[in-house]
Amino acid sequence: MAAKRRKPVHPKPRFWRILGPGLITGASDDDPSGIATYSQAGAQFGYTLAWTMLFSFPLIAAIQEISARIGRVTGHGIAGNIRRHYPPALLYVTVGLLIVTNVINLGADLNAMGDVMQILIGGPRLLYVFGFGALCIVLEIYMRYRRYIDLLKWTCITLLAYVVTALTIRIPWGEVLFDSLVPNFSLDAALALTATLGTTISPYMLFWQSSDEAENERQDRHAHVLTRSPDEAPAEIRRIRLDTYIGMFFSNLIGWFIIVTVAGTMHAHGSVTIDTATQAAEALRPVAGPFAFLLFALGIIGTGMLAVPVLAGSAAYALGETLKWPVGLARLPMDAKAFYGAIAAATMIGVGMNLTPIDPIRALFWSAVLNGVVAAPLMTVTMLMARNRRVMGRFVIGPGLAVLGWIATLAMAGAAIVMFASI
Repeated sequence: MAAKRRKPVHPKPRFWRILGPGLITGASDDDPSGIATYSQAGAQFGYTLAWTMLFSFPLIAAIQEISARIGRVTGHGIAGNIRRHYPPALLYVTVGLLIVTNVINLGADLNAMGDVMQILIGGPRLLYVFGFGALCIVLEIYMRYRRYIDLLKWTCITLLAYVVTALTIRIPWGEVLFDSLVPNFSLDAALALTATLGTTISPYMLFWQSSDEAENERQDRHAHVLTRSPDEAPAEIRRIRLDTYIGMFFSNLIGWFIIVTVAGTMHAHGSVTIDTATQAAEALRPVAGPFAFLLFALGIIGTGMLAVPVLAGSAAYALGETLKWPVGLARLPMDAKAFYGAIAAATMIGVGMNLTPIDPIRALFWSAVLNGVVAAPLMTVTMLMARNRRVMGRFVIGPGLAVLGWIATLAMAGAAIVMFASI
């Protein structure tokens, strides 16, 4: 009698293995510059913009699921598919703007991380900026792919500092619940609303998640491109949806807690203006105590260590697919020298920004402007690809997901219009 085949033993729980590109993408969205945006909203307008986190959740989840499906179905990221199916001019403009905005965002995040370290332990801020940048480069290039992905997933836990911070201060939860469920529109808050939405849905997230899904497919010897192995599709689409919705829910939940925390402290003592995440942390100390300040500050460093590699990595994936380089974090450094060189260059340029007279806050403002320029067109192309049988074969997205994706695209176009009108 033939012996039964044993199922492979996985040392990690199945749920942990399901979480990946979606969780990392969502958590990286709460980077130090995102924390600054949410803090601005809470400090100036209290709880009245808390509803934006609930409103944007299905939209961000839908567009990220669509980008992930493109990567898993085709085996290529967003840039790779644009190169194959659309005019070169569209590819070069989109990827060029993405790289510029990512580097600026990355530089601003490193600046915030250096500021926080200086506040916590003293010493030279620039040394910390360089140290964080160098550490991100070394880990991203030399750490084994699976271990590095696990490290990024564990880093997401640092964002729970903002949940704990909110629970350590007195918050009128009834008022918060009402403002979270009932939209409150005002002309004064239009720009803050636009900034919040623009922070929640960012172009680099589309590039990273689609490329990471394609990378995972290449690394799993039991997985295949879905256009050639349709029998794998039901399980893979369920996994992508679960991973993405958990990741985006986690992202928006943390953003909601940041708004609530800052609104319950700074705004409750009078509307104030916050320009950076570091200012938000410092402003918490006199009104919420040193423990709340410490948690908020450590969260900035933790999420920065997650966001900087994602920003550099998404730029390198996009550039590599555009120029037909070998790409992938699972490749050995010598097998993808240009790809890893792009990661190192993007990070070091971000570090170098902090050595120039460039104001990181002003640079971040123009990064948001460029994001507004590229987001809606990129999302439009992503939606067209997802409904194109030449790209997706039999796995074009259904009408329900398409409706949510187009609503998200229109919302980002509207946000861009409001932003340019305000300028």
